[in-house]
Amino acid sequence: MGYTVGSLFAGIGGICLGFKQSGCDVIWANEYNQKACKTYALNFPKHSLYCDDIHNIKNPKELGIVDIITSGFPCQAFSVAGYRKGFEDPRGNLFFETARFINEIKPKAFLLENVKNLRSHDGGNTIKVIEDVIKNELGYSFISFVLNSKKYGNIPQTRERIYIVGFRGESEGDDTCTRNFKIPNEIELTKTIRDLIDKEKQEDRYYYNKDHRYYPLLDEAMKSDKTVYQWRRHYVRENKSNVCPTLTANMGTGGHNVPLITDDYGLRKLTPKECTRFQGFPEDFKFSESMANSHCYKQAGNSVVVPVIKRISDEMIRVLNIKYNDSESLSDEVETISKIS
Repeated sequence: MGYTVGSLFAGIGGICLGFKQSGCDVIWANEYNQKACKTYALNFPKHSLYCDDIHNIKNPKELGIVDIITSGFPCQAFSVAGYRKGFEDPRGNLFFETARFINEIKPKAFLLENVKNLRSHDGGNTIKVIEDVIKNELGYSFISFVLNSKKYGNIPQTRERIYIVGFRGESEGDDTCTRNFKIPNEIELTKTIRDLIDKEKQEDRYYYNKDHRYYPLLDEAMKSDKTVYQWRRHYVRENKSNVCPTLTANMGTGGHNVPLITDDYGLRKLTPKECTRFQGFPEDFKFSESMANSHCYKQAGNSVVVPVIKRISDEMIRVLNIKYNDSESLSDEVETISKIS
């Protein structure tokens, strides 16, 4: 049996999937958004999923003791696209909920994921507070790094995220895991946009008809089938590096936010399925047939790049094995107190 994992702010399961691919057992996951919960449950029916506000889980241990806690806590409070209120924003307090779970369960290690701008928010004070809590209040080491999926995941999408890894009891004393942990190195980008785009004709709703008010501008600008475009309110922007621009949650709030491509049949938006491919999800990952496209796009944009997560989880497991010789497993699967079927 591999190391056991508990996932906070699990979304549709991108982080869980990366750890599963590394041989870990995901014991439980928590997610608040009901639509994301339905997608998660559809793809991970054997996981114990607690679809509830994290504040309502008063005793984290009831979910089950695990070796690793992961948390993709909401990034809006730390993003330049948000209100930049940091810890004054109630959404920012969700980091402290993650800290509460770590403090109660005391896993061997954790992985946090957030937007790159977490590093610079409030002149660097936000990340300093997070580091102080992790090292001095929780007693874990603090390793932070920023990775771009096109350089570290062999996925042709520009997506920079900060990752924070920590190991129990290594802020002072035995630092075996921290000392041996290696941040993933860059790898060659061999996949292209065309590798991830369907070749056959898609549903008509994804295409721009010639009578659409944007069509003349799109038709004039979208000449290459090897890159991705975006409609930027008043003009069309081509991605010169021939990769997909960062997929965002607001793809679900307006059609102009969905990246655009040209195929043999016309000018169209990426489909939700293609968006999950640009996040590194496997072909068998699916959305419910009854799920509105707006929710599918939002869930894909909110997720993570799975191959990047797997590279980090592989390294976490490698150094945990050095320290524990893969012989200590504190975690036992427990009965759920609520589960989405």
